[in-house]
Amino acid sequence: MSDSVISPKTARWPAAKDVVELSKPVTWFPPMWAFMCGVVSSGISIPDNWVFLVVGIALTGPLVCGTSQVINDWCDRDVDAINEPNRPIPSGRVPGRWPIVIALAGSVISLAVAAALGYWVFLATCVALFFGWAYSSPPFRFKRSGWIGPMVCALSYEGLSWFTGASVMIGGLPDTNIIIVLLLYSVGAHGIMTLNDFKAVEGDRATGLRSLPVTLGVKPAALLACTVMAGAQLAVVALLMTDDLTLSAAVVAVFTAIQLVLMVRLVRNPARYAPWYNATGVSLYVFGMLAAALGLGGYV
Repeated sequence: MSDSVISPKTARWPAAKDVVELSKPVTWFPPMWAFMCGVVSSGISIPDNWVFLVVGIALTGPLVCGTSQVINDWCDRDVDAINEPNRPIPSGRVPGRWPIVIALAGSVISLAVAAALGYWVFLATCVALFFGWAYSSPPFRFKRSGWIGPMVCALSYEGLSWFTGASVMIGGLPDTNIIIVLLLYSVGAHGIMTLNDFKAVEGDRATGLRSLPVTLGVKPAALLACTVMAGAQLAVVALLMTDDLTLSAAVVAVFTAIQLVLMVRLVRNPARYAPWYNATGVSLYVFGMLAAALGLGGYV
């Protein structure tokens, strides 16, 4: 699709509300939650460092995540023009090449803010922005792979955001146990990202997207997703037990056990029950993240 098909008006400034809609605020919550888990896991006083907290939340949510959503919408503008013509780009509310300008500006601002927060935060932000561009844009376009795409999203939303939260508070590289836990939750989140693919199996098959439900089959992909989610959490429980964080480990274990029960229903009909599991099992998963963070931070 040419830019003129999107909108003949390339000079008009888009309205602020349309730019916000383009950045999809609903997607900001997961990285901001993971960032908060990183903050808590650091064990550093939050009231004494509230400025870093506020700036870090803005970095992981509106800036980095928002920028990645703009990139994704720009790269998918042809498909959105058919399936979601009221979206800001195909509707012409964010016309011409404004999405590229917005994405580049968001990237530059993100890097400037990250640099002010420290070396490790800057490095994590560089990786997150690379993933944000490479996920949707050629030549990488990671979203076409059912293995790489979900892993890139999981690392960005969970691991890098958690790492950023801990680094912001510590002012350096987080402890090894924090890094191991955030990596485990990132691996588990691969299963969560796979759940999102069950609602679009036919469309993915028709457009050549090699999601796991397409390449493996619906039920095998569901079983794999459940195994990855449960296995990662059980590994976290084992690590917490090794560190004598018994209460934190017990909470994560209980949440995982409940998820295992819910997974039985999910596997029966993944396409039907994936949204239900996202509201139940995934909620327990993210609350387990907080429980683990509270243990690592010495709160429980």
